[in-house]
Amino acid sequence: MPVLVIKKLPAINFLKKENIFLLQKISNKKYSNKIKIILLNLMFKKIETENQIIRLLSHSSLLIDLSLLCVHDEKSSNKSSINHIRKFYFNLDQISSKYYDGLIITGAPLGLIDFIDVRYWKEFEKIIYWAQDHVNSILSICWSVQAVLNILYNIPKNINKNKLLGIFKHNILLKNNFLTKGFDDYFFVPHSRYSNFSLNFIKNYNNFKIISASKKAGIYLFTSKNNKYVFVTGHPEYDSLTIHEEYLSDLKKDKKNIKIPYNYYPLNNPNLIPQINWKSHGNLLFLNWLNYLNYKKNNIIY
Repeated sequence: MPVLVIKKLPAINFLKKENIFLLQKISNKKYSNKIKIILLNLMFKKIETENQIIRLLSHSSLLIDLSLLCVHDEKSSNKSSINHIRKFYFNLDQISSKYYDGLIITGAPLGLIDFIDVRYWKEFEKIIYWAQDHVNSILSICWSVQAVLNILYNIPKNINKNKLLGIFKHNILLKNNFLTKGFDDYFFVPHSRYSNFSLNFIKNYNNFKIISASKKAGIYLFTSKNNKYVFVTGHPEYDSLTIHEEYLSDLKKDKKNIKIPYNYYPLNNPNLIPQINWKSHGNLLFLNWLNYLNYKKNNIIY
């Protein structure tokens, strides 16, 4: 089924090249049995991230009605993003009375910044508290995992000295969980973060079901006991060259301390093109989550 998006969103033409069909919303037309998703996009490259998330949502047989949510950040240096947001995004005031099946919160390049120093932190808190009563399930990615844990569970920020960057092998710790249906015994995931989600750190808290982890990268996938909050510490949405671009950007800032992304380049050579080995697991993860939302919507016991 297609994903319903706002008219003229750049993803419509971009993803058409990949044979992914997006349907533009018509205000007076009603669609039955749709799953309403809202995406809080905190990434610097808005359009690229939209494309990545929509690509993952598009593989479901369900009709996905996608809306885009922003935080107020007029001080951003990315002027093209500001114009894009004004054209295609809602703010919290505009959707505060609405209800959604799912909320996806992206990561953000804020790993070394104290929460209180994030320009939109207060507004981000408001969105998280609003979502408690207006969204059936919240899926957080990377930085937003750490942020949501701090807001709802008062868990302090825990960071690594060096950035975790690369492709890491993961195993399933909690068998037969609905999020990992169809997964192989092990799978690969991109990570790009300073956040430390070590097994021992998260195990100090009794509020979570730990589903998947990596020996080198720590916990990847865990949920709240009631499954309302889904925490994804890696980046299953990444394109083949996203880590490459981040690596080059990091090198410009600090050549001495930046290491080549782990298990990413063939022969560990940045001049060789990386091969994707994480896409199938990412598609399946989002498909399982969307199916869960559909069961919740129709009051089917999972």
